[in-house]
Amino acid sequence: MADECFRHPRLAAIHDALDPDRGDLLPYLRMAEEFGARRVLDIGCGTGVFALLLADRGMEVVGVDPAGASLAVARKAGGDRVRWIEGDATSLPGLRADLATMTANVAQAITGTRAWHGTLRGAHEALRPGGHLVFETRDPARRAWEEWNRERTWRVTEIPGVGAVESWCALTEVRWPLVSFRWTYVFASDGEVLTSDSTLRFRERHEVEADLDARGFVLEEVRDAPDRPGREFVFVARRPGTGRDTGHAARVGPG
Repeated sequence: MADECFRHPRLAAIHDALDPDRGDLLPYLRMAEEFGARRVLDIGCGTGVFALLLADRGMEVVGVDPAGASLAVARKAGGDRVRWIEGDATSLPGLRADLATMTANVAQAITGTRAWHGTLRGAHEALRPGGHLVFETRDPARRAWEEWNRERTWRVTEIPGVGAVESWCALTEVRWPLVSFRWTYVFASDGEVLTSDSTLRFRERHEVEADLDARGFVLEEVRDAPDRPGREFVFVARRPGTGRDTGHAARVGPG
């Protein structure tokens, strides 16, 4: 189930205004061009920011997300330029996509083992032979959660038509490999306070590699995240085609 910040209509409506700098998506756009992708599946598309960037470049895009409120924002922004599906990657129609992506926290937000394995299987089935799966996950060794506190995250954002919104994050629990935290939002216009609880799963690199292998992927490489150097793994995997796929490709990158 999606977190409250994505499925509550009032929070979904301000999500992009609270996080306007999406420079983290630029490497994914470059990879879509690098792989010559024409059909892209955006898993966990949220409010559709990345899906619409892809569509703007002439790609055929399917965005899937379990949060109806976020998809409502995406549809309002992009209309029928993207095919929006409310759900997850475990029950997709036949797509034969060139590229499947999970940007931002999507991969880590899938905390259950069965759901994670099902997502990888769904991505594999949605890709054409030779198609790529690309996603990121934080390196557990960097202990990112130690910065998830009010002191580091508090801010007030002026949003047109909404007014000032105060927000901050607080760590609530570390039960390894799960890390939970809460965002609080205060709307100055009427004093309403909303909260959103989230849990992320931190996976070691070798765990992800094993999961990809077990779900039929060939891992091509593990890249560094340009916007967070040394803090994240960016996995580039491929659904095998015919002939040349006899095992793992060379693995490069951090770790």
